[in-house]
Amino acid sequence: MELGIDLGTATTVVSDVRRGILYDEPTVMLVRRGSGRRERVLAVGREAAELLGRAPSRYASVRPLDDGVVTDLETTRTYLRAVLRAAGQRLWRLPVRAVVTVPAGSSALEHRALLEAAEEAGIRPVTALDEAVAGAVGCGIDPLERRVHMVVDVGGGRSEAVAFCYGGVLASRTSKTGGEEMTLAVARYLREQQQLLVGDLEAEALKVRLASAGDEPLVVQGRDGVTGRPRLATVPAAEVAGALRPVVDEVLRTLVPCLDDLPPQAIADVMGEGVLLFGGSSLVPGLPQELERALGLPVKCADEPLTCVAEGAARALRNRALLSAYGRR
Repeated sequence: MELGIDLGTATTVVSDVRRGILYDEPTVMLVRRGSGRRERVLAVGREAAELLGRAPSRYASVRPLDDGVVTDLETTRTYLRAVLRAAGQRLWRLPVRAVVTVPAGSSALEHRALLEAAEEAGIRPVTALDEAVAGAVGCGIDPLERRVHMVVDVGGGRSEAVAFCYGGVLASRTSKTGGEEMTLAVARYLREQQQLLVGDLEAEALKVRLASAGDEPLVVQGRDGVTGRPRLATVPAAEVAGALRPVVDEVLRTLVPCLDDLPPQAIADVMGEGVLLFGGSSLVPGLPQELERALGLPVKCADEPLTCVAEGAARALRNRALLSAYGRR
């Protein structure tokens, strides 16, 4: 099997070179821990996410990544094995070679930890590739061109702006603010302005629904902050979008200075080409327009913003020159 693996803080996507997307589910694993025994995986992905806040106390929900980097080597290895089983059923027993994406701002130690976890999970050989570069490849851009391209990746754990040309990164900026902070902002708005307490799943679902709501009000269910009883609330979409604004502004403040690091000729290239935007949180209403205003440059949204990183990683397996220029081992 030849796989591209986008192991994100919020979502994991696995793409096969020939068969396309095999797996696209939340990055979460439900385990049962026993005294003196290794943890036993009970569910992974969507099944595990559905049990967040519902599972008995003897079960633990585990997220192997924090801010896009590995937090525990053994947990990440166990998670990757479970994902391979879910993605390929019994095909995971065959030799697996893969490109695993990493944030451009990750350290050598952080991406080495991810490579070790992948190798211990049975993926050999494995190469790490910057998420920004992989996303560009997934959108049809050639990072080896003699032309500067700039992309913005707004993920769950972090956001990045990266400019690259002819096999190298010219400039990059990273913000450890992303979709998870936006979800927390939604939950905080509901608690403080609507006196409604909701879990992470409900706040995340409301944020996702906002992308297609338009001007229609949104209905959300939770627990009344005063009486403690279940309650339905109708909230204006504009107010929910307003609750996200401070988080969006924080992301832009960090990423926009990436332009200052580019030489004038590079700016000319980006002005002609435009900035490519992708990532799960790029779907937040108004984000492309705010990014365009802050940069002063045209912004294009990827056709497949949720899966283009994994698809690009899979395509990179067939491009030795690309992996030689941008790959990390």
